[in-house]
Amino acid sequence: MDKGLILNNRVKEYRTKCGISQIELAETVGTTRQTIISIEKGVFCPSAKLALLIAIALNSKFEDLFYF
Repeated sequence: MDKGLILNNRVKEYRTKCGISQIELAETVGTTRQTIISIEKGVFCPSAKLALLIAIALNSKFEDLFYF
């Protein structure tokens, strides 16, 4: 696996379009606001399960939110 691959995301963009706050998203997917902030900034790479829960919460496809 290439260590140079970075998982990028559009979580903030989609969350804003849905009119959902960071705390609302965090509560919906069972994590903290700090985790959502870290994901949006690209500091933290979510597990596959958390990423899928975020996609479901934002009514989006996984591949639309997360990309290399």
